[in-house]
Amino acid sequence: MMNMIKNNGISLMFVFISSVAMAQADCVLGVGLTDDATLIEVFQMNGMQQEKLANLGAELKYRNELLNDQLENVMKRHPQSNATELRQLADKYKGVVDSMAIIQTMIDKRVLALFNEKQYELYLSLCAEASRSPFIVVPAVYNDSIPVKNR
Repeated sequence: MMNMIKNNGISLMFVFISSVAMAQADCVLGVGLTDDATLIEVFQMNGMQQEKLANLGAELKYRNELLNDQLENVMKRHPQSNATELRQLADKYKGVVDSMAIIQTMIDKRVLALFNEKQYELYLSLCAEASRSPFIVVPAVYNDSIPVKNR
């Protein structure tokens, strides 16, 4: 009995580790990386969405400029004369790059939250097609949206 529990525990642990190791990458919109016109066309964004997309893209650009300045300062000012200092430099550099990724995710989610149900469903289908994990948001409801009729 104990062997069976032990074997099942090992199997469960293997499945968990495998699922973590093979997790799908996030399905990013790439606001600021993808041309706004492409996002507007693909998702057929209305005027308000287009305006907010432009504002969020500008916010992302500003935040990334600040982080790029930080990266330059880290590279210029951090000592690099031995392995320990290089490791510390790499850790600081990784911290700033991770901050950039977090900000990209935040901005993408804020744009996705502007999507109506049909736009969000298109996003989900594109993510599935690309074998990517979508960000989960609650789509917006607009007065000018056509409600989906129950069949």
